[in-house]
Amino acid sequence: MKLKRQKQAKKTISFYKYNFGFREPFQVLVDGTFCQAALKNKIQIKEQIPKYLMGEVQLCTTNCALQELESLGKELYGAKVILQRFQVRSCKHFKSPVPASECLLSMLQETNPHHYFVATQDFAVTDEVKRLPGVPLLYIVVNTMVMEKPSAASLERVKAVQAGELVSPAQQLSISSLKEQQGIGQGGEEGRGRKRKRKRSNPNPLSCLKKKKRKAPPTGPAAANGGEGEAKTGRRRSKKRKTEGGPSGAGVPAASQ
Repeated sequence: MKLKRQKQAKKTISFYKYNFGFREPFQVLVDGTFCQAALKNKIQIKEQIPKYLMGEVQLCTTNCALQELESLGKELYGAKVILQRFQVRSCKHFKSPVPASECLLSMLQETNPHHYFVATQDFAVTDEVKRLPGVPLLYIVVNTMVMEKPSAASLERVKAVQAGELVSPAQQLSISSLKEQQGIGQGGEEGRGRKRKRKRSNPNPLSCLKKKKRKAPPTGPAAANGGEGEAKTGRRRSKKRKTEGGPSGAGVPAASQ
């Protein structure tokens, strides 16, 4: 029976993983009734729940559940000591506590966005949890911990998603993240007044250098005349060098005898 129960639990966990996006560490929301049943049946919650769920677990509760146990007196002192060891998640009733059953249901909202497992012995809570899709339920029966099979609401939600009538929670998260990246608000309109600030970048150092002025070449008749003059002077100088550097006695009158 133990092996059969373990296989059934593995199958149920896989159902919630693939259809509702449950991931480790699993968050188990515990109330005082579950702690009292575990104490009575000598079940170590911190040891048994991780083994049963076959993964890392975070046990948590609410301030309202602690306040309820404290108000009930010494009869539930042991359950209160166990519940105090778990993480306390913030709820909406910090200033004015409400019954634990009402507080737990408010933590689940309508779609269980935080992917809580619920561990309770309260029949009112279990009935309401079965009406919500995507909420795994844990309870104790005759010294054994049991996980409820997926409820009819969960099965109907999965069928609707597969038929394309609804969007799965994982797809909703991806769509909302894409909307935030694109700056699209509610109603499909782009958020006005939220312009992305451009980062100031340093100017290019090459663009800061002063441009060198290039001398324009001479144009017009003056430039042409100047070029011809330079050519003529060059010819004259070459002729003089030839006359001075000729053969000895060349061009010099002979001395009179």
